[in-house]
Amino acid sequence: MGLGRLAERVFDAVLFDMDGTLIDSTAAVLRSWDTWAAEHGLEADALSGWHGVPSASVVQAVLAADRHQAGIARIAELEVADVDDIVILPGARESLAALRNTKNAIATSCTVALAEARMRAAQLVPPSVLVTVDDVLRGKPAPDPYLEAARRLGVDPTNCLVVEDAPAGLESARAAGCATLAVITTTRPEDLIADAVVPDLSHVRFEATPAGIRLRPA
Repeated sequence: MGLGRLAERVFDAVLFDMDGTLIDSTAAVLRSWDTWAAEHGLEADALSGWHGVPSASVVQAVLAADRHQAGIARIAELEVADVDDIVILPGARESLAALRNTKNAIATSCTVALAEARMRAAQLVPPSVLVTVDDVLRGKPAPDPYLEAARRLGVDPTNCLVVEDAPAGLESARAAGCATLAVITTTRPEDLIADAVVPDLSHVRFEATPAGIRLRPA
């Protein structure tokens, strides 16, 4: 735990994951996938270990090819329809407010429709740059989402800090060359490979300076 060398760095931009980092959608996600698994004759544990990965990739991994299209459409339908009890996570609102006049973005494994539905439910005001799985050829754990976010912001990804809660997202960030801050909202700390690990965003504060963005303990 702690910020380590991240506290010594100055960043050009901060790139956030969404689910599990800024908002808590865990209950809704589990309900949707449990329903989907039952409809497709799968045990719920067949879907474990996929947190942070686009839903289409999960479907393609567990269903035969001739069932992919219908399976992807069905989980999309279920997830967009279930936004009950989705809430903003501690420190998320304050972090985005502190970065309002800086370069920052969300890079999520959600589709545009799902990201917008969940942000509305949580009353989360997003940054101007939102990268979804619809915007990239490869979702997390490939580096594409974070590379695209950095490109849109006009910054070098190696000068970006990524905030993530999932191993797949951290792998994506590392592959993009970004520094990483992990939050332990959904995953055991021992399973998070990151430059620093904190309980959630309420334990840090972002400071906009003339030189760039600094990370401080809260």
